[in-house]
Amino acid sequence: MEEPGKESKASARRRNKESHEAILQAALDLLERDGYKALTVEAIAALAGVGKQTIYRWWPSKGAVVFEAFAARAALDVPLPDLGTVREDVLAFIENTFRSLNEGMEKTVRSLMAEAQFDAEFGKEFRQTFIEARRKALKTLLERGIQRGELPLDTDLDFLLDMIYGPMWYRLLNQHAPLDAYFARQLMDFVLK
Repeated sequence: MEEPGKESKASARRRNKESHEAILQAALDLLERDGYKALTVEAIAALAGVGKQTIYRWWPSKGAVVFEAFAARAALDVPLPDLGTVREDVLAFIENTFRSLNEGMEKTVRSLMAEAQFDAEFGKEFRQTFIEARRKALKTLLERGIQRGELPLDTDLDFLLDMIYGPMWYRLLNQHAPLDAYFARQLMDFVLK
């Protein structure tokens, strides 16, 4: 039981849902505009209209704010489809991922990936919070394909995930070719023959 006058982190979030959402949105807006390196807790607080102590009460660092905001945004932008076949589901998932990136998240993702290469702790948290969540989402679709009998029972799902995500990351980071619906279909035709 909580001491009188003290509130848990969970109850503080519930009572301040608007502030919580404003902080997450401010973090995303600043990330997209300035990149991760330039992002500060002070800037997030100012844009969200809260004190920086509010942010530190709910998150231990700017990275923690960013990861929560980014993971929540990705889950909203790229929901799990159920269109009847593994190919249709994965294609819709990849097309939605590409759309989200093309509609403003590409700079943010590149910024986070760059930071993950130079800061080992940040990289670990990025992989655990964001990368693993996206892999798990896609893996769910592939597992559904196995359950439906569309993929062999012995399908190496981790390898298949790498085969799908690898080309996306390559194009996103190198910016040599578009992430578009045509590429999504090519990828599915190759990976899910």
